[in-house]
Amino acid sequence: MVNVEYYDYLKFIDDALELVKSVPRYFSKFSNKIYCNHQKLAIYVLMQKLKTTTRGIVSYLRSNSDARMHLGLNKVPVHTTIVRFAKKIKKIIHLVLEIKQATTVAVDATGFELESKSYYYRNTSHYRAKYKRYMKLSIAVDTDKQLILSSKTRLSPRNDTIDFKELLKELKVNYVIADKGYDSKKNRRFVINKLKAIPIIPMRMHTNFYGYINHRRRIDGSNYHQRSKVESIFSSIKRKYGSTLRGKSFNTQHVETISKLIAHNVDRMQHYILLLIRGLHHSLFNLNFSIKAKIIKINELIIVFIIICLVIS
Repeated sequence: MVNVEYYDYLKFIDDALELVKSVPRYFSKFSNKIYCNHQKLAIYVLMQKLKTTTRGIVSYLRSNSDARMHLGLNKVPVHTTIVRFAKKIKKIIHLVLEIKQATTVAVDATGFELESKSYYYRNTSHYRAKYKRYMKLSIAVDTDKQLILSSKTRLSPRNDTIDFKELLKELKVNYVIADKGYDSKKNRRFVINKLKAIPIIPMRMHTNFYGYINHRRRIDGSNYHQRSKVESIFSSIKRKYGSTLRGKSFNTQHVETISKLIAHNVDRMQHYILLLIRGLHHSLFNLNFSIKAKIIKINELIIVFIIICLVIS
């Protein structure tokens, strides 16, 4: 009996290796080149998928020859290699989230716990004063494909609007959806004038009113319900990859958070490609055999082309 879940993990490794190729292969030309950055980052993303530690992922790779083969590893790195890599990759890991175009984008923020101590211990009087409650994560997502386009992390809680422009400044979009927490004249002007898009942001003191474009046309907020998809993404990430960050420094916490987002995008791309393949097979099912025989090779080429486009885009 074929273990479908096992092969899904191997496919996850292959897709992760393709996605992380946007970062440099080595930090320096003088690197020992035992392991490349693509391999180490794919291992770190797989670590989030398995919800394990650096020691745990090393043990997993040592016991799984197929995973080593897909990663192209001649030998398994020690856990300190992964820890040191996490500290170095902080400044460029955002390059992996490089999708810059979408029809509708939703913006929101959430928090990740920084320590996994018990609720009782975290709330005792002698510990409460020095406990850091959570790390702030803000993201912009494509509501159609539910892929994460950009992100911003902060060590301490901050107002949501502080990262609004940073998340959107490099994106090409038609609609920007956000809740009332992002309502401000500056944010609306930025979306309309800089992005040439329509802001679907409710006015703070009104109900079902989203403002005007250039004081003329009233904004239609009929697609505001798409904002709930960003909440679904937050829930999915925390359930599948964990809501607690194990890193001790901000650098490692940042890399761990972005790795969870990369893992989500890899899983989501696999799901999206599967839907496309199922759609093609369903359309073929209604055709007679002679037509199928003529176009099945063409459909196989189309599937390969779609996969390449999704990886490049």
